[in-house]
Amino acid sequence: MDKILVTGGAGFIGSHLVKRLVSDGYEVVVLDKLLRGNKLEKDILNQIELVHGDVRDRDLVHRLVKGCRYVYHFAAVLGVDIVADNPVETMETEVIGMKHIGDAAILNGIEKVIYASTSGVYGHSAIEKSVTETIQIDPRTSYAIAKRYNEIYLAALGEEKGLQSISLRFFNVYGTAQDTRMVIPRFFHQALMGKPITVFGNGEQTRDFTYIDDTITACYHLANQVKGAEIFNIANEQEITIKDLAFAIKEITNSSSEIQFIEAPKKRYDFEVERRIGSSAKLKAAVDYQPSTQLKEGLGKLVAYYEEEFSAKV
Repeated sequence: MDKILVTGGAGFIGSHLVKRLVSDGYEVVVLDKLLRGNKLEKDILNQIELVHGDVRDRDLVHRLVKGCRYVYHFAAVLGVDIVADNPVETMETEVIGMKHIGDAAILNGIEKVIYASTSGVYGHSAIEKSVTETIQIDPRTSYAIAKRYNEIYLAALGEEKGLQSISLRFFNVYGTAQDTRMVIPRFFHQALMGKPITVFGNGEQTRDFTYIDDTITACYHLANQVKGAEIFNIANEQEITIKDLAFAIKEITNSSSEIQFIEAPKKRYDFEVERRIGSSAKLKAAVDYQPSTQLKEGLGKLVAYYEEEFSAKV
């Protein structure tokens, strides 16, 4: 049975990945600081090794990497407000963590590092109909700049040391176990609680939302089929305004909440882009797969989940 390390494996995307890995018979070790809680289900916890720690801890990282086939490096500081308030920790977690992962992977002959990057690296340059991995990028935030640095660092490790890697540029992943710092669970919470659904600005900014199951499937195919040091978008290729998203969630929950447009905090400025939609053409060409869950279908899958989650908190 192959052993796999997942950093950040107790988080939103990481927990879904761990569940998939366990179901397919892998031996899984999770390294997570648990600052945002533990999203791993109880039955999964009984089947893995969960280590409470920090990717900036060199000795710990080197110990956990030993004997692994792959490392999924998903540990990061997340959330616009948290990143804006903690730029140093954000960048140190990315850069120092990647240094330790890279060193340990090379020392221990790890087959591949799969890294969670972000569509945020496109920044304000993401104005084409559908951005590809080859366009000129414009990272502006500490988070996006550090993610781009790590993409370049992995490419350099591939060129000099032969380390295989895949950098995943996620486009607005959504699904169960995501907390209300993110827009879709926040809108669901507001709608189901009868509170105003708050939209920053005029709501005309667009995003490309990718369902979690599609995201994990794409990660899986890339890890098992692609060689070298590569970068891939994981995008649904569907553009929707945040205003239309708010109305869609209001409708699907039969909510009486009003849609309220508010001014975005100044510290969010560099995170706010007017348009973002990704191309998964490279992904499709490489592994013959691309995300296909339509947003309406994905939101429909979440209604019962959020109704149960938020009603339990009342």
